[in-house]
Amino acid sequence: MPDQTSDIRSILKNRPLTKPSEGRRNWLGLKTLYLREVRRFSKVYIQTVLAPVVTTLIFLTIFALAIGRLRGEIAGVPFIQFLAPGLIMMAIIQNSFANASSSIMGAKMQGNIIDTLMPPLTSNELVLAYASGGATRGIAVGIAVTIAMSFFVPIAPENIFLILYHGIAASYMMAMLGLIGGIWADKNEQMAVITGFVVTPLSFLSGTFYSIERLPDILQTIALFNPFFYAIDGMRAGFIGHADGPILQGIIVMAAVDVALWLVCHRLFTTGYKLKA
Repeated sequence: MPDQTSDIRSILKNRPLTKPSEGRRNWLGLKTLYLREVRRFSKVYIQTVLAPVVTTLIFLTIFALAIGRLRGEIAGVPFIQFLAPGLIMMAIIQNSFANASSSIMGAKMQGNIIDTLMPPLTSNELVLAYASGGATRGIAVGIAVTIAMSFFVPIAPENIFLILYHGIAASYMMAMLGLIGGIWADKNEQMAVITGFVVTPLSFLSGTFYSIERLPDILQTIALFNPFFYAIDGMRAGFIGHADGPILQGIIVMAAVDVALWLVCHRLFTTGYKLKA
């Protein structure tokens, strides 16, 4: 058995990861990998779905009690109603990223990444399956958070298209960023660097808890280069009809970022960067 494992690893190490032609699609393999990713988090839904809901409600409660009474209306709505869409998007962002990154990291650390590399799946199919799995968790958490918040905050969507577009675009964006992080990181400490120095700062600097109109001009300009801002701003526009930035520009930026991240993920899987046995 050890000799067979060594032979398999030797074969993988000396061949490209993309086996079939990119012109053909392995729909069964794609579906199987996607369902595996969904089952990964759905089997432990208390930790992966319900826990983020509780955490988000705690954030909502703290800000409502500590700040809500001291703040007047923002964009014509109470502060708590202004805050809710940002918290929903934060939950989507964090969980989409966590699902994809933990899947790749876990496979690498446990040594079973070979189970992903062996099947006849193209790089595009691998990216689509992993990203869709992460996006599914993010969207599931977003829906659960929205339902839970509706018992405490008046939620009356103004534009369903903006909510759906930014929710889906942001979940795929973060799932692919999680893939890139999971492939690059060799240990949990390296993944913590990405979370602590990229994901968290961009989340808090994106107008989740405030309107960027209150920021100095230079910081407003910087915020317009933050894709997290457009995700949260678009979600807020969908719920309360107010946006700090140009809505069309946000739609284009989200699409462009998703395409760019897809190309990076495709390249990483094609070359086998830090994935080959």
